[in-house]
Amino acid sequence: MTNNDILKKLRVALMLRDDQIVEILELVDFRISKSELGAFFRAEDHENYMECGDQVLRNFLNALVLHLRGTKENPKNPSDVLNKNKTEVKSNIGGQDPEKSRGDKEPAKKPYKKQAPNKPTPKVQVAEKVQYKNGKNKK
Repeated sequence: MTNNDILKKLRVALMLRDDQIVEILELVDFRISKSELGAFFRAEDHENYMECGDQVLRNFLNALVLHLRGTKENPKNPSDVLNKNKTEVKSNIGGQDPEKSRGDKEPAKKPYKKQAPNKPTPKVQVAEKVQYKNGKNKK
């Protein structure tokens, strides 16, 4: 089992999105972009596939402990964190963006109305009549 498989299985088991994984990794001051993270989850035969290194997995596991348990000074209950994450996932199943589910809703789009055909506008002559001489003398 590779590091990529472990990372994939943890993502599925804990129902984590890519942006949540990036935030979790920032808990241990390990910065990674979403595109780099997405390369770990690709198929092995994909051209942008990247193998997950030991350092990335180690930092993710350490950050996951902090995310679920909290720090020594500020402990958390792991089951509360997981239940909160499950409710977020269930509320977003309808295909809504999590950013919009917080109340930042865009105004509803107006339905498409078929417009009446426009009247053709008369052609405006841009250039005056020009005579082209191709070197042939007409007699």
